[in-house]
Amino acid sequence: MKRILIIFFIIFSIYLLFFDPAFFQLFPFMNHANQVEITNKIEKIKIVVNDVSTKIIPENRKDLKADLNGKAKLSVKRSGEEVEVTVKKIGFGRFLFHDKTNLNIYIPKDYERKMDIDVGSGNLEFSGGSKTERMKLRNLSLDLGSGNMKLKNLDIKDFRYDGASGNGEIYSLAVQSGSIDISSGSLLVKDYNGGLGAEISSGYLEAQMDKLTDFMDIEVGSGEVNLDLPDNAGFTLHGKVRSGNISCDFPLKDKKRDKSNINGIHGNGEHQVNLKVSSGNINIY
Repeated sequence: MKRILIIFFIIFSIYLLFFDPAFFQLFPFMNHANQVEITNKIEKIKIVVNDVSTKIIPENRKDLKADLNGKAKLSVKRSGEEVEVTVKKIGFGRFLFHDKTNLNIYIPKDYERKMDIDVGSGNLEFSGGSKTERMKLRNLSLDLGSGNMKLKNLDIKDFRYDGASGNGEIYSLAVQSGSIDISSGSLLVKDYNGGLGAEISSGYLEAQMDKLTDFMDIEVGSGEVNLDLPDNAGFTLHGKVRSGNISCDFPLKDKKRDKSNINGIHGNGEHQVNLKVSSGNINIY
């Protein structure tokens, strides 16, 4: 019996050494480089994580640096105009190591191009300074699976969010174009500034607009949307309902409402607010 245990231990050790990259995370001196210089030629930073608690931290620096605390494989590499950061738990490490894995990614605060973030599960935090000095990006695409996400103090020209069953929170976000797609997850948005297109299947969206500066185009299946608009917002409402409901607390000029439609104007009617509901609910207040 003792000999069998020894043989098993030897085989398991060989497996960890040669086939399970999580093993190397136990020995930092054996890891590959976790820093990449961010030059003007880098057009995209891509981050792919799963079952990891991740923080993206903008700093006064010229490179990207990733620090991992936990049993997993960290990869930081450059390919052409793209820098990719990935963390994977594979092999026996997924089953034997149940520690919480933390990843800190430090990026230049003056990086202003494209970021793609894919979170399978786990937590993500990305704070871009202060509300008056937001971090600027040309594009931010965020795909959230079953994890939790928090964004704060960002100024993005083109923002894309795709949430499956995860939960998201966004604070102080300014965009030129924003798109939100939620399957069965939830998203809370505070101090949002810019245009918004949203498609909610069976999830939940609560959005508080700091300023209404562009159109809103929202479609709901069986989910729920709550829109908190500024009291002085000027908009023209066009709502279509199948078997759900659209409610509006704002007084509307030229209001027309029947079983399937609600239309009207608030203030100067400058911005279009287009709503479509199948069997869900949209509340405007």
